[in-house]
Amino acid sequence: MVSEETLLDVGRVVRPHGLDGQVVVELWTNRPERVAPGSHLEGPAGELDVVRSSSLGPAAGRARWLVSFQGVDSREAAERLRGAILQAAPIDEPGALWVHELIGARVVDDHGSAIGTVESVEANPASDLLVLDNGRLIPLAFVTAQAAACLTVTLPPGLLDL
Repeated sequence: MVSEETLLDVGRVVRPHGLDGQVVVELWTNRPERVAPGSHLEGPAGELDVVRSSSLGPAAGRARWLVSFQGVDSREAAERLRGAILQAAPIDEPGALWVHELIGARVVDDHGSAIGTVESVEANPASDLLVLDNGRLIPLAFVTAQAAACLTVTLPPGLLDL
């Protein structure tokens, strides 16, 4: 089992489906391998091992999956998972930008001028948005470099003008 500090929220059990313990899972990640058969997730009562899964397609912009967990074999057992936040260990992928690594990072422009600090990342269809401590929003697509707790962005003229 991975320590709780290193786990990331990757989805939520929406509701039971059918009588055999299957659940509908809303993934908050673009990594479908999180619910692939053989994968392990952490739930409110410990580890959940995925036995089967199939995509239900997007609902309100979020990917939904029909998932069977080992040991969850009745509607009652599935009902106990309703609303449960599912967690997993971070995936190590060099060069990838991960939300948990962006929060708290300083943001500077190409010239090294400070723009703000990332408070959150907001999902957006065109490009996720960095929400800064000063209320500014910067599309993630404009991040050109990432170093230790610092993001460099290349912005089009006028983007931050008030």
